[in-house]
Amino acid sequence: MNTGLRPASKEVEVSVQSGWLMLVPVLSAYPIGVGLIITAGNGGGVASGIIGGVVLLFGIICSGGFFTLQPNESRVLVLFGDYKGTVRKEGFHWGNPFYSGGVTKTTTSTDEKGHQVTLQSKRNPRMKVSLRARNLNGERLKVNDKNGNPIEIAAVVVWRVQDTAQAMFDVDDYEDYVSVQAESAVRHLGSQYAYDHGEAHEVTLRSGTEEVTAALQAELQERLSRAGVVVEEARLTHLAYSPEIAQTMLRRQQADAVLAARQKIVQGAVGMVEMALAELAKRGVVELDPERKAAMVSNLMVVLCGESDAKPVINTGTLYG
Repeated sequence: MNTGLRPASKEVEVSVQSGWLMLVPVLSAYPIGVGLIITAGNGGGVASGIIGGVVLLFGIICSGGFFTLQPNESRVLVLFGDYKGTVRKEGFHWGNPFYSGGVTKTTTSTDEKGHQVTLQSKRNPRMKVSLRARNLNGERLKVNDKNGNPIEIAAVVVWRVQDTAQAMFDVDDYEDYVSVQAESAVRHLGSQYAYDHGEAHEVTLRSGTEEVTAALQAELQERLSRAGVVVEEARLTHLAYSPEIAQTMLRRQQADAVLAARQKIVQGAVGMVEMALAELAKRGVVELDPERKAAMVSNLMVVLCGESDAKPVINTGTLYG
């Protein structure tokens, strides 16, 4: 699948200097450098001024090496285009001040007057990457299911960055990459299964919740592994027929429910009639010829299967009158 593509990057965890150890010498460089420059100006010699300038420049440059990391946060260290490693330990740190300070993304948009406007937004400041779990609440998508019926489907995805090197170097913008691939996976999932009324033992979107969820998570993980992202959970949050066929499908569901209920009622009624005839014959209450037995079965079936209460007509005469 990845034939001809650049090999996947691999994260290397490294450590840097404690920021507290470097704080004192860096801060001390400012008054020392300024003092030497002032001394040179008061006749202390050119050498004093040069040393003071170097010390002051050292303080200014080294001040850019301080950074902090919160729990579940990391920083990718890039020196002149060369990946040096990733710091994952939280706290106050100091690293080479020439490590890359961030990535600038240029975007173009259209204003209200129709003019093209170029925007620059800085993302991943100081190459920091959050390792926390994130939610992606997808929008409702309109797709055709396996049977060609238009449906609306949406999903929520819980994900986090596992490999910071892949996230930063193997895709252009890993957050946009996750969003686009999640939408593509949900669309593909919706087209692989029928909404409902599948064939015997067929998994559908409505009935096979666990199977569909597992399939969605597996496909998302396969798509997002290139960006160093781990999918912790993926579930459908919305599933319905599209409005243009919703009423028709609702009537179909109601008809199926009525047929299933009728079938259950008929099965129960036949069992009750059979039991009644067997008990009458067993106890010798009455002897019925085939014609009277058929009439009794007919009457019992009407009473048991009818939707309204039966209003029996009582025969006070002979059974055969």
